Amino acid sequence: MTAIILLTGVWGFKQNEIALFASTILTALGIAFFAHWSLLSNITSSILIFFNHPVKLGDFIKVLHKDYQYEGEVIELNYFFVYIKTVNNAIITIPNSHFFDKSFSVFDPKSDK
Repeated sequence: MTAIILLTGVWGFKQNEIALFASTILTALGIAFFAHWSLLSNITSSILIFFNHPVKLGDFIKVLHKDYQYEGEVIELNYFFVYIKTVNNAIITIPNSHFFDKSFSVFDPKSDK
């Protein structure tokens, strides 16, 4: 910490610039920690699912969780939930943040599981 203060003095940063930078970093960290429990995490997770996950509409997936094992067709992806239609025609809604955290497998329902 002392080294950082010395370096900012050597580089010619002013005290108000350092305070602005520190408050910006602390604000971003606060939002990031709060977002884990809020709707913002679902929106962020939906963007990550859209761009990085190999799941798309019509895929048959199995969510692998020790307590709950969901299996069915992905029928909708939106900003807050992933909707899965099971073999029994039940609709399961999974929040995007939980869907993003859980392991799952994509499978072909016509082949052996």
